[in-house]
Amino acid sequence: MKKILLVKTSSLGDVVHNLPVASDILAAAPGSGIDWVVEESFAAIPRLHRGVTRVLPVAIRRWRSSLLNGGTRTELRAFLNGLRQTTYDLVIDTQGLLKSALIAYAARGVRCGLDFASAREPLTFFYDHTYSVPWTMHAVERNRALAAQALGYAVPARVDYGIAAAAAGFAWLPAGPYAVLLHATSARSKLWAMERWIELGTRLARRGLCSVLTWGNAAEQLRAEEIARRVPGAVVAPGLPLADAAALLSGARAVVGVDTGLTHLAAALQMPTVGIYCATDPAATGLYGCARAVNLGGIGKPPAVEDVMAALQKLTARIAGQGQ
Repeated sequence: MKKILLVKTSSLGDVVHNLPVASDILAAAPGSGIDWVVEESFAAIPRLHRGVTRVLPVAIRRWRSSLLNGGTRTELRAFLNGLRQTTYDLVIDTQGLLKSALIAYAARGVRCGLDFASAREPLTFFYDHTYSVPWTMHAVERNRALAAQALGYAVPARVDYGIAAAAAGFAWLPAGPYAVLLHATSARSKLWAMERWIELGTRLARRGLCSVLTWGNAAEQLRAEEIARRVPGAVVAPGLPLADAAALLSGARAVVGVDTGLTHLAAALQMPTVGIYCATDPAATGLYGCARAVNLGGIGKPPAVEDVMAALQKLTARIAGQGQ
């Protein structure tokens, strides 16, 4: 049985895009033990995967602002001790950044990463083996290609994210069917116009769906409240830990979201999901390999509300035709 360490620390969407790597490894080498180093705020995602044995949370985002603090040094030592308690057959860094290369270098095992031409930073010094992965591939396929070369198997044709989350009832959520509207993203250029969210929510309400709006900071909460105020029956979710967000998504009839990590998570959970792209290219980082997901828009081409509604209707009709 092989022991494999995956290093993919952030961001949320990137962590989701790495989930098929764990599935591919298990298909190629059944019984393998897979550990995963991930930023503490995203640790709930690899824990959803059936094949991940141990999740090692790291707090680079928090530590780098307080490296001289005694508590930070204590946490860092504890992380490194946990990291080095296992000797791995392979340590695979699919992040390809200095922070992830340093983690891979600190681990015990044969270290694998991207070659000079395939990474954003010159990191070959940190690895025992490096591999070429074309930049033209979707992010999911880049991750899969690196792991496949490191372990010597062919990339499976099917993309399997390998996760599931049980739907949960929340006291704040009204009874009945709902759609989750993921309106928020860290980049303003990726935002879909507020008026379009309001029109979409209003049209969903006419079809009997309550719109649930999530948020991650104070500005996003204000935006969610403004949209909800103008959409009949809409609800603003409270601040949710990532595990609860996954449960919320799993209970939705539909999810519509901009280019943000939660939208990728919804698609990976096999929920009917429409991704809205306004400033990024879905061919590179869009919803991928998910039968119940569709990408709309592109760089400078935000989709119309009518396009989103039509995509949702097609998705629900397809699911109904499959008897699910």
